[in-house]
Amino acid sequence: MKLSKAYKRLAAVLMFGMLLLITGCTENIVVLNPKGPIAEQQRDLMITSTLLCFIVIIPVLIMTAVIVWRYRDREGRKAKYTPRWEHSTKLEIIWWGIPIIVILVLAVVTVKATYALEPSKPLASEQEPITVQVTSLNWKWLFQYPEQGIATVNELKIPEDVPIRFEITADSPMNSFWIPQLGGQMYAMSGMAMTLYLQADEQGEYWGSGANFTGTHFGDMYFDVEATSREEFDEWVKGIKDESPPLSLEGYKQLAEPATSEVQTFSSFPEGLFEMTVTKYGASHNHGLSWEDAQKFELEETKAGQNK
Repeated sequence: MKLSKAYKRLAAVLMFGMLLLITGCTENIVVLNPKGPIAEQQRDLMITSTLLCFIVIIPVLIMTAVIVWRYRDREGRKAKYTPRWEHSTKLEIIWWGIPIIVILVLAVVTVKATYALEPSKPLASEQEPITVQVTSLNWKWLFQYPEQGIATVNELKIPEDVPIRFEITADSPMNSFWIPQLGGQMYAMSGMAMTLYLQADEQGEYWGSGANFTGTHFGDMYFDVEATSREEFDEWVKGIKDESPPLSLEGYKQLAEPATSEVQTFSSFPEGLFEMTVTKYGASHNHGLSWEDAQKFELEETKAGQNK
């Protein structure tokens, strides 16, 4: 059997793609170009897992090509025909033993990384974390800074080397909050307050988006992320407080209507707005909150309920 030119070209493309991955051409692949401690650990886990899988995949691909070529049908071949051959203990140990060892190593690595990368686990830092409350709306993102008293739409600015404690919910269909160069996804769900710690190790502009299909304008649900110095961050907050209008409850209801939005900034927002959103559809669940934070959250829920 002769190999067609198309088959040879396909094999060459596949091998070239594998070589690109192995040699680390990753600058344009954002998940492999981390800018924070969480994304860096996740990148290392992906690379480790891929290399472990290559221990099985690469020999199999090479052996497949060799076997297809060596045992192809051709004129004048004199290979010995042994139709009754059916077992080799050595080969059985090799092709069962190696994958089992790889799976065990991969399991240990994954379990350790899963516990180490628990999203609600605070990051070790000398800096106090900044809280940002994230609300997924159709089709936009609302960011509230309760400590600074400001809010933004589709714009997230954070200081470098400072842990950011994201509290994430949704006032729309379930979505997924994602900043690839800082860390993995966290689901935004109505009636839930999810906790996610991320940090930017260097100044720069990053891309954030929704990573769950939510309808017509799903593709427009992205936002700008900028990591700056602490001084620039404080100046940005001051500028919003001095120049932007406040966000009223009526204004929030208009934001919650299904529509895309440009970047907006607000000098203030109604007290307990995030808690009101979480409890809008009934009982809430808080993932990753400490006992003290949970008590505070319940108090805010009670206040929000009284104000309805």
